[in-house]
Amino acid sequence: QVHLVESGGGLVHPGESLKLSCRASGSISNIGALGWYRQIPGKDRDFVARVGPDGTPSYARFVRSRFTGSRDSATNTVFLKMNSLRPEDTAVYYCHAHSLVPTRTDYWGQGTQVTVSS
Repeated sequence: QVHLVESGGGLVHPGESLKLSCRASGSISNIGALGWYRQIPGKDRDFVARVGPDGTPSYARFVRSRFTGSRDSATNTVFLKMNSLRPEDTAVYYCHAHSLVPTRTDYWGQGTQVTVSS
């Protein structure tokens, strides 16, 4: 099993920033991509950002250069730096890990709440 624990969420005003962290532990030798999803109340869980095994990030279209994903493979930690936050960014943010070896497997953290409000 792989365990994922998120941290860094909280309450901020519009235009401010947050940095989320997620550390993976357990059977981590076959983890490929690490990334982030979010779920806005009343909506489906959406992809936000992903960092591949080689450190290459990719992003959802709604990010529009406001967020930056990065990864420290030595500590099995993925980060999400969130700038210029808006009220519509309010959501539970979930850490995600994916592996194709030995089988296709997805792992999820418990989530961290991000609230953007004036």
